[in-house]
Order: sequence, then C-alpha cells, then structure tokens
Amino acid sequence: MKDIDRLANIQEEEAVDISKNVKIIYSDSAKVKAQLTAPEMRIYHDTTGNYEFKKGIQIIFYDEVSVGKELQRVTSDYALQRAKESITEFKKNVVITRSDGSKIKTEELFYDEKKKIYYNHVNILFEDKDGKVSYQAASFTADDKLVDIKTQFPTGYFVPSSQSQLPFFGN
Repeated sequence: MKDIDRLANIQEEEAVDISKNVKIIYSDSAKVKAQLTAPEMRIYHDTTGNYEFKKGIQIIFYDEVSVGKELQRVTSDYALQRAKESITEFKKNVVITRSDGSKIKTEELFYDEKKKIYYNHVNILFEDKDGKVSYQAASFTADDKLVDIKTQFPTGYFVPSSQSQLPFFGN
C-alpha cells in the first residue's frame, strides 16, 4: 500500500529549463539596448512558452544615442514574461529607477511589448531623487521610455526651496 500511495502522489513533471545566475544582453545593430540579470530563470516548454523569474529580476535599459548611458532600471522580486501575449508582469517590490534618480514604486507592473506601454491597476508611488516631490496614484499608464506618464486619482506633496517658483495667491 505504501508503494501505491507513493506512486499516486508523484506529480507530473514540468517541461521546464532552469538557468541560474542569468545575464542576458539585448542588442540591435551592435548597440546594447538592455541587460537582464536574475538569480534564476525558468523557461516553460508547455503550450505557454513563458519565462518566469521566481527569485527576482533586474533590467537595465540603455540610451540608443548615448552609448552606455542608463535610461532606467526595473527591479522586482518576481517576474513573468507571457510569450504568447507579449506581456511582462513584474510583482512584489517593483521599483523603476530613472536616469534622473527619481523612482516609481509599486507592487505590480505590466509591460506590453506590442503597444510599448507600461501600466498597472494598483497604487503607485512617484518620488524625485531628493524627496522634495512625492505623489501617489491609483494606477498609471506610460510609454516605454516613461516620459509620457498618465495617472489616475493622484495625490502628493511638494516641499518648496528658496529657488522654487510657486504661484502667489493674494496678500
């Protein structure tokens, strides 16, 4: 009976390749566009063909004009690239660090490769590099360079400095 129970509890094997300490460089016309690093990458050979990063991921995007200049960096504790849908999903402690030092933080972020947009539907926090400007939003959409950012229901604060130009409202 023990052998029967053991055989009955054997799970079906996954058709998956597991790579450790992954570093992938994306280039086009001999120009490096991005670098992906992860402690582990799983490639599923079932009908999905998904790539999964259970132990976290970091992607650094580089400027196509200024060789070697970092445009932005995306890190998260988990990522899943859904190959058929051309959508990459980042989850848990997602941080986008932009070239100016500002950061975007959230718990979930999607990148649509076909539409070349980032989006999410959970709270998101935007911070400048020195902490003088910070605001939150219920969700956002942005182009792939994170230049044209549209938020929903934003709230925030601004700490003026001696050089700030704020509008004057009366006496």
